[in-house]
Amino acid sequence: MRPKELVLRCYAENKDGLWNVVCVDLCLAAQGDSFKEAQNKLHDQIKDYVFDALGGEDREYADQLMVRKAPLSLRAKYQMIKAQAHFSHAKTRLFNEMVPMVPAVA
Repeated sequence: MRPKELVLRCYAENKDGLWNVVCVDLCLAAQGDSFKEAQNKLHDQIKDYVFDALGGEDREYADQLMVRKAPLSLRAKYQMIKAQAHFSHAKTRLFNEMVPMVPAVA
């Protein structure tokens, strides 16, 4: 049985008042003045990326595109933030993005 949703690991980091968010499972990133703004931008990027990979002009490369991980340094940063999560650091956050495993209608 195939999953109906793809759960993608993401983290956010506030540096000098600017939020940087990274999806470590698809190597996508966005920035915003607030966490919510950056998260929304990343969510839109992920939706477009998955649409193109599964139903758009890039669908013949879907097997490669859907497993395009971020560089090791960013994945290590995610794991470090995850390990320190119980200290409740206000400048970093972990979150998941849920994406349907069917292409959306454009």
